[in-house]
Amino acid sequence: MCADVIVAEDDEKQAELVRRYLEREGHAVRIVGDGLAALDAVRHQEPDLLVLDVMMPRADGLDVVRVLRSENRELPVLMLTARSTEDDLLLGLDLGADDYMTKPYSPRELMARVRTLLRRTRRTASAEPVAEDPVLRVGALVVDPARHQVSVAGGAVECTPGEFRILAALAAGPDRVFSRQRLLEELHGFDRYISARTVDVHVMNLRKKIERAPRRPERLLTVFGVGYKLTDPAKATPRA
Repeated sequence: MCADVIVAEDDEKQAELVRRYLEREGHAVRIVGDGLAALDAVRHQEPDLLVLDVMMPRADGLDVVRVLRSENRELPVLMLTARSTEDDLLLGLDLGADDYMTKPYSPRELMARVRTLLRRTRRTASAEPVAEDPVLRVGALVVDPARHQVSVAGGAVECTPGEFRILAALAAGPDRVFSRQRLLEELHGFDRYISARTVDVHVMNLRKKIERAPRRPERLLTVFGVGYKLTDPAKATPRA
């Protein structure tokens, strides 16, 4: 599975390490050393994957992701960072990063995550055309897979690619309980290296967007010890 990969990393030793491992797997690699160069490279090269450091000169990785997603570019983005706080993780995923690794990381694990992201992208791109996906409705929540649109009570909801994939899976089976592992498969395929914590982060962000009171969700519910489900709050049994 050969791919065109841009590595945006201002640490030359780290960049060369990533390049060697990527090229060993047959990928074509271009290294850039700052955020603005990363944006320019993506716009002109249209790569299959962006491996993106967060702390870079001229524009940091978070700004790069923000701009790329505002331009509706769907290429997978794997972020690398020395930051390890939950707020950083939440922000990176909320902006539209597909996966997130903290330094120091294992090069073998990095390659496993690269393979997962590329498999998912290639699987989507190579799928034969089928009839347009039906619009999914769960009460006032509407998910349109063909147009990649979400609305609640007629109001548009902006979702990152990861959030949309999870929400579409849940909306296709209303009231069905999905395990974290099942939702993880929607995000990244079947690779064992990706953390289930990513699912929890996406669910947390989705609740901020589709719930009236995110801390007391009525639509996207936790089934403790099992996973999550999407339900129509209008059909909920009134409490005594």
